[in-house]
Amino acid sequence: MRWLRALGEVVRSGLSIEETRLEPLLALRTAAGVGLVIGAALWLASPPFAASAALGAFSAGAATFQRTWRPRKVIALGAGAGLALSTFVGYLAAGRLVTLLPLLAVWAFAAGMAWALGSTAGIVAATTVGSMLVTVTLPTSLGVALEHAGVIALGGVAQAALILLFPVRRWGAHRDALADALAAVADYARRLQHDPAATFDPEPLMTARDAAAVTPAQARTRPPALHGPRGLAERMVPVVAALADPDVGAPAAGPGRDRARELLNAAADVLDAAARSIRRGTPTEVPPRSTDVLRVDGQGEVLEGPARHTAEELVRLLAEALEVAGGAGAYGRASTSSGPTSARFLVRPTMFRLLPVVVRAVRRELRRDSPVLRHAVRLAAVAPLGYLIASPLPVGHGYWAPIASVMVMRPDFHRTYARAVGRLAGTLVGVALATGMVRAIGPDAHLFGALAVVSAALSYTLLRTGYAYSQCFTAAYVVFLLGMGGHAWEQTVPERVVLTLLGGALAMLAYVVFPAWETPRLPGRLADWLAANGRYAAAVLRGYAEPTQKHRADLRRALLASREARAAWQEAYDRARQEPVRPRGLTSREAEDAQEALRGFDRATMLMESHLPAAGSRSTPEAERFAEALEADTAQAADDMREHRNPDWGRVAEALRTWEGAAGDRSPVLRRGAELQKKALDDLATAVSRTPLERDVGSAREEQRVRAALAAEGDGSGPARGGG
Repeated sequence: MRWLRALGEVVRSGLSIEETRLEPLLALRTAAGVGLVIGAALWLASPPFAASAALGAFSAGAATFQRTWRPRKVIALGAGAGLALSTFVGYLAAGRLVTLLPLLAVWAFAAGMAWALGSTAGIVAATTVGSMLVTVTLPTSLGVALEHAGVIALGGVAQAALILLFPVRRWGAHRDALADALAAVADYARRLQHDPAATFDPEPLMTARDAAAVTPAQARTRPPALHGPRGLAERMVPVVAALADPDVGAPAAGPGRDRARELLNAAADVLDAAARSIRRGTPTEVPPRSTDVLRVDGQGEVLEGPARHTAEELVRLLAEALEVAGGAGAYGRASTSSGPTSARFLVRPTMFRLLPVVVRAVRRELRRDSPVLRHAVRLAAVAPLGYLIASPLPVGHGYWAPIASVMVMRPDFHRTYARAVGRLAGTLVGVALATGMVRAIGPDAHLFGALAVVSAALSYTLLRTGYAYSQCFTAAYVVFLLGMGGHAWEQTVPERVVLTLLGGALAMLAYVVFPAWETPRLPGRLADWLAANGRYAAAVLRGYAEPTQKHRADLRRALLASREARAAWQEAYDRARQEPVRPRGLTSREAEDAQEALRGFDRATMLMESHLPAAGSRSTPEAERFAEALEADTAQAADDMREHRNPDWGRVAEALRTWEGAAGDRSPVLRRGAELQKKALDDLATAVSRTPLERDVGSAREEQRVRAALAAEGDGSGPARGGG
């Protein structure tokens, strides 16, 4: 993508409205916490003191809106403590640039490395840098600095207390994650009715698994409906795929195909009903027609062989899902011996046991090509630089420039630039609206405090709708706070706009000077996905070669590793498509074709997994030989792809030929799955293999194709065909 088009996408993304569900009750409760801190500070101290204290309460409240699976009150307390600590430490180093700038650089670097723990930790850590920049200009003595730190920490305590006293939709995020996973499987079942080769995106299942990890304290209070359906959804995915596939399931046409479509549609209805039940905490209501369809024990059943076995397994899993979700008795109780409620919960470390986890996560990112490390270096450079540039300017509140930089910077190009655009646009509109109100009202500290609380509530409400729109009310909130503190709007408004523009420009420039492009890393990400898929496929094959519980456990670990590698590839691929960088190693067309090939390989493996024999069943020796060949060839091909060499599947082809000559093949589904895997690997080799001449001109060819597509878009003639 060229720079001009990339910047156009950035502007559109920065000003776009995200379709998400608003949470006004949560926003009202969090704004009430801000109001309590402002009111108490106005009553007990002074308007300037209330203004500084409210900044901490606002940031602690905003932290509770980040997507996290820990209790919101814990996040509020942690954010308040971090803000208070940064405030006090900042005061100790304030007064001399020789001490403040190194501290600011170290603190910003640590905030950048916090992204190794996830986006929530990174965003909360960035707010502590902003708190340090603001409060170093406020306290006048050590005692006053301690008071400021205490009031800021009190803001987190106030938010946590309100969460405890007035809970809103307990376990709401966990319910949504599980319901989204069930709804994703329902959508997959519906798509399979019309496209038997449709692929399934496991991201909702991965999110649900992340949400299912709880601390021992959480496990004691978790609703029973949240413990079980996720595992059932995991097991349904290969089952519905196998039922729809014409090679190993229902026939491609005729009564069997019609019956498969009926079962898939009924399964989707049941899963949607279970998702609604879990999301809302209400009884499960399944349409009667779906209940009637889900019966495969009658004499008139048209499905036979593996297809009938798959249909029976699907009905059994749906019955378990309804029982766990609250609809037991819809069509028979599930077996309690294999029920999900007997499974041990996934353990999440408590806050006091997080230190080893943090150390391991940070150590993994301490490498030169890590986007997190590069983000931390950019923060450590931009925060002091912004402070140095803005301090001598003939404006007050010079800290706004580095704050704007720190708050918009992200580890990737697109989000950094989009947030810079959104912050500037939101600041312009918010400042203009608030300034008009300040001029009309006149100086009134208590009224400005009330307007600040209203602005905070609107900012919280729109926090997940779009950064620009939330930032509009955040800017108004700051203007009202400054007005409450006695600052003249004629001075603060131009300062805020100019310094926000300066901070956004610094953030954008920092990414150009020291980028972390994903485009050059695409071959490595693809190789990692291929190697993980090879291990997953080998684990499935060994489940046929030696059906034991140990191999089932190995299969589960390999499946999770494969999904993580796929998610890493997808994230890198999506980011690379938005970067203004020439393709290196993989053109966009090659990457797309390779992605489709690996999805086909993953789907073939999933079909084989759906028919795994029970523990103690007869073994298939040919599966072990094919597993060894597959694992060896995919591992070697991954190394070849990283070195830009063409992959080779010699061992796989030989093992498949040997399998064809073996007598007594007892598993046609397994044999057909192996053929589909070989075909997917051949498609992958076709996508990424190039001659030496093609390697030299590949990037130029891709650039010509992109230019032709842009020209076609410009004259309205539609997409152009790439040359060659």
